[in-house]
Amino acid sequence: MKGFYSRKIHSLLGVIPLGAFFIEHMMTNFAAVEGGASGFTDSVLWLNSLPLVFFLELFGIWLPLLYHGVYGLYIAYQSKPNLNRFNIERNWRYTLQRITGIVTFIFIVWHLFQTRVQVAVGNVEHEELGGLMHDIVTQPLLLTLYIIGIVAACFHFSNGLWSFLISWGITVGPRAQRVSSYLCLGIFVLVTFMFLISLVTFRDSEFQTAATIAQSIKTFI
Repeated sequence: MKGFYSRKIHSLLGVIPLGAFFIEHMMTNFAAVEGGASGFTDSVLWLNSLPLVFFLELFGIWLPLLYHGVYGLYIAYQSKPNLNRFNIERNWRYTLQRITGIVTFIFIVWHLFQTRVQVAVGNVEHEELGGLMHDIVTQPLLLTLYIIGIVAACFHFSNGLWSFLISWGITVGPRAQRVSSYLCLGIFVLVTFMFLISLVTFRDSEFQTAATIAQSIKTFI
């Protein structure tokens, strides 16, 4: 029974609030596509100007992410894929969910270290995050790793949403589950596209120029 509730909490946190944060992060990055370097910077600054932003992030992102990630690794360790015996869609979903969960957790930790941690220790200002991302994605190896991490995260989110709807009794019958499967597939395609096009946009030299200007202003002040 204890494991049942632990898994329920794990499932719930993956959608609320982490799913909401995932979408918000996607929209913030997509601001780079819509508004260029200035649009992205404005979105970042607006988010960090929210009241009690530290507590919002602590209880809405970091603690849920810690629980979901660590317990998810435990679930992956305990899982027993049976693809060799039953090579059907649900078994593939189950296996890929565990694999992408591990990849996503590693990617998020790495991404946070490259961005949020650098801001926290004073190595980078919020206005320079666009330039930082430009430096990352203009390196072929790092770009490839980011693409892998993003696709894994998008699948884990979308497939996890499909599983959430089933485990919480929202989609009960076969027809409802089939419809939700198509919807979640559409979500996967959409969020993957938006994240990847944002990633490619960061390669534009505009972001490097904006970061240089921000650094010059900081040095002058």
